[in-house]
Amino acid sequence: MRRQLGKLTAFRADFTASVVVFLVAVPLCVGVAVASGVPAELGLVTGIVGGLLTGLLPGSSLQVSGPAAGLTVLVFEAVNEYGIGALGALVLAAGALQLAMGALRLGRWFRAISVAVVQGMLAGIGLVLIAGQLYALTDAEAPGSGLANLGALPGLVAATAGSGAALTALAIGATTIAVLVLWPRWKRARILPAPLAAVALATAAVWTLDLPVARVEVSGLLEAIQPPGLADLGRLTEIGVIGTVLAFALIASAESLFSAAAVDRLHDGPRTDYDKELMAQGAGNAVCGLLGALPMTAVIVRSAANVQAGARTKVSRVLHGGWLLLFAAAFPAALGVVPVAALAGVLVHAGWKLLPLRELRPLWREHRGEAVVLLVTALAIVTVNMFEGVLIGLLVAVAKTAWETWHVHLEMDDPQGAGPVVVRVLGNATFLRLPRLLDQLEALPPDRDVDLDLSGLRHLDHACGTALANWAEQHRRSRDRSAELVS
Repeated sequence: MRRQLGKLTAFRADFTASVVVFLVAVPLCVGVAVASGVPAELGLVTGIVGGLLTGLLPGSSLQVSGPAAGLTVLVFEAVNEYGIGALGALVLAAGALQLAMGALRLGRWFRAISVAVVQGMLAGIGLVLIAGQLYALTDAEAPGSGLANLGALPGLVAATAGSGAALTALAIGATTIAVLVLWPRWKRARILPAPLAAVALATAAVWTLDLPVARVEVSGLLEAIQPPGLADLGRLTEIGVIGTVLAFALIASAESLFSAAAVDRLHDGPRTDYDKELMAQGAGNAVCGLLGALPMTAVIVRSAANVQAGARTKVSRVLHGGWLLLFAAAFPAALGVVPVAALAGVLVHAGWKLLPLRELRPLWREHRGEAVVLLVTALAIVTVNMFEGVLIGLLVAVAKTAWETWHVHLEMDDPQGAGPVVVRVLGNATFLRLPRLLDQLEALPPDRDVDLDLSGLRHLDHACGTALANWAEQHRRSRDRSAELVS
């Protein structure tokens, strides 16, 4: 009896949580799709697959998958370069790669990626996302790449100031952002997720006042689904396409597994099996690819909402996929009244939250090298592109680690006085730096006592340890001989 009551209680909690996650997911799924340059329905398709398929698979019990703002920029670039027909092939190949990585038990290795690179990647995505969506806030078309979007902002300001329609759209988008910021501070309103409230209020205002702003274009769920053809699959041999597939797979995997680590800290339930979760994400992306939909990742916003709403098991995320399917099948026309500027406001807010503004200052004070890696990664993504920007970030992180491994230096107290010279050796003492280290030590006065302090070393290899011990012994003998000659 107690077991049955426990199951009933858990189901009630999961049911309630699924409704909350569904309400959070709808505006995000639609907004990510529109920002990616694909039909809005494809965002819902990815959310449905993330709930009904990935939600059933083992890995992480409470995190929720769907289209994420983190891949918006990359998808937009891929659709522009290869066409929407090739999107399914790209996502299918990325899913197959994730399945292979999970089967080879590579999931745990994603935890070894520098956190600074991941934060820089998200910051770069956030900057590019904000730069692109500022145009959508005014119903204008973005020039293209992140750098081009940033460079054309002065022209956007001038064009908006001279257009009544653009100012109207901007007012809708800015109000949406204001609601997103202020809504969570109103305790009585927290039962309704902020993204849904913001988009619903903007939609109601546009519909009631019949404002002249762009609305989401609706084509129908079945019409939006475009499975990849043989010609699209044949393009997977192209070098550029292979790079995009790798970017999809690696970035989606890293974002999902970092999200899993964050979600695990929010609850006391079972911990994530990273290899199984990677395979679950791969299976979901493979199916999304077959349907020609957006790539999926685990999404921290939806996952946190799921945990905070009291979810107990994976039932909540599966049910949320069912609600998305019901909405997409029964109420597709509802999307046609949603203003594009409101969705742009949601994504500008999401992009802003990707910027690690609070973490940057303490990171600069305590670990300046990590802060440099973060900034270089973010700037590389803005100025070049997503894939190459992440590679640049990884190379800088490796270079930083190599420098720290290579770097060793001496600190001396009172080298000019009459007492003993205290020499502290700091860093990583290896045979590679031994010649420079010995040169500095041998430059010390031979007639002075030297206290060699090795406690500040993070690493001391055998060759360096032996050489330092030999130098200390030789210096002691030299000092003793000098003392005998003086006496």
